[in-house]
Amino acid sequence: MTNDLHWMSATELARAIQTREVSSREALECFLERVARLDGPINSVVTIDAPRARREADDADKALARGDIRGPLHGVPMTVKDSFSTKGMRTTSGAPELSDHVPTEDAAPVARLREAGAVIFGKTNLPIYAGDLQSYNEVFGTTNNPHDLSRSPGGSSGGSAAALACGFTPLEIGSDIAGSIRFPSHMTGVVGHKPTYGIVPAHGQIPGPPGTLSQADLAVAGPMARTVEDLALGLRLMSGPDRWNKPAWRLELPPARQTRLADYRIAVWSDDTHCPVDGDVKALIEGAATKLVEAGAHIDLDARPGFTLERAALRFSQLLNAALAGGHDQQEIERYAADTTPTPVGTIKRQTAMRHRDWLSANESRLQMRRKWEEFFDPEVGRGFDVLLCPVMPRTALPHDHTEPQGARVLTWAGQSRPYMDAIAWSAPAGACFLPATVVPVGMASDGLPVGVQIIGPYLGDRTTLDVAAHLSAIFGPVPRPSGF
Repeated sequence: MTNDLHWMSATELARAIQTREVSSREALECFLERVARLDGPINSVVTIDAPRARREADDADKALARGDIRGPLHGVPMTVKDSFSTKGMRTTSGAPELSDHVPTEDAAPVARLREAGAVIFGKTNLPIYAGDLQSYNEVFGTTNNPHDLSRSPGGSSGGSAAALACGFTPLEIGSDIAGSIRFPSHMTGVVGHKPTYGIVPAHGQIPGPPGTLSQADLAVAGPMARTVEDLALGLRLMSGPDRWNKPAWRLELPPARQTRLADYRIAVWSDDTHCPVDGDVKALIEGAATKLVEAGAHIDLDARPGFTLERAALRFSQLLNAALAGGHDQQEIERYAADTTPTPVGTIKRQTAMRHRDWLSANESRLQMRRKWEEFFDPEVGRGFDVLLCPVMPRTALPHDHTEPQGARVLTWAGQSRPYMDAIAWSAPAGACFLPATVVPVGMASDGLPVGVQIIGPYLGDRTTLDVAAHLSAIFGPVPRPSGF
């Protein structure tokens, strides 16, 4: 049993622990040994508290012997992205000024998984303050993609994704304001779910500074894993009211919109002139659509939600940079507002420093797009699609590039050199409009790197995107394992 524990899903491992096929302590030791032996060149798990984890695993085994099962993840060892506060365990968010920070309470998603019985044994790497498409920082260095060490596993949940891909953990908590669950899932070939905005409390994540009680516009926390079943479990455990709404607010997500794949109406948006997609990525997404047709689903390659990708990307960029403005002091904001440079960096600065009246205009435009999405998904007033499939990114995993500022970097895809932040365009339609999006791998590109597809669903339609993701996973099989792991 211990020889293959590291490839078990969290659901399978929980079942094995509860039926006493393996103990929590045995599972923990398996992961600790594997990280120590294999993580060196990857650098995904950057903090480990083995003594505490061993105590918690032993306590879980003793409780089980008494017939006390603490929750669906009883005794399951796992890691957590280093932006989420973990009580008594160092949490740095990759920032030198927080290199010795030890929180006194858990972030909300961490607390909920602990309540479900999880044993948190380590933290995974990320960019400083979760603010890049790659995962590196001055505290812990660079995390590499296990499929190709010259590439990044993505950001900001890059350490989370790499650890999952390598079999160092069965489950992770990611965060996503601009694609930080979706990008790493795509780049490493694992699965991830960006929940509907607001259904998973994220209090206790850094940024903002430790102790911040507000939650940023667009930002969500959500599960990452190697199976869609684990995504559904993680979402169920982490979702619910936040600290402010807990006295009265309840969440009851609607069931999946269909019970059979043959009943699903699926739109596919595989390419766009605003952000052209590499041929391999486009071919794999359209190949996934073909597989769905063969399985009986209804596919439309031309349907769009009533707005252009260009419009969605512009509004998303404005809202995103405004949401990140809290990380800058007032003097810096004033300098940004005065910047008239006609460059990508200049645009980012001006959006970061926008006036509230400009934000109100961008927000109204966002709400107009949300209405278009409603019509797109509503069979009574629109075309009644259940989900839309589209790229996560226009290319495969990014090569390492740590030049600053990141907004001045350049990437190449579809035969073009493009500004670095153009790569996030495909995260805009779901991100700007608070929609759920699930990512699953649909094959390997000619460069040997995995490609994921983004499954976008209606507001609060998380169970629908997860259901379609489960069907795709059944078609394409298990997530790809990196060579040597």
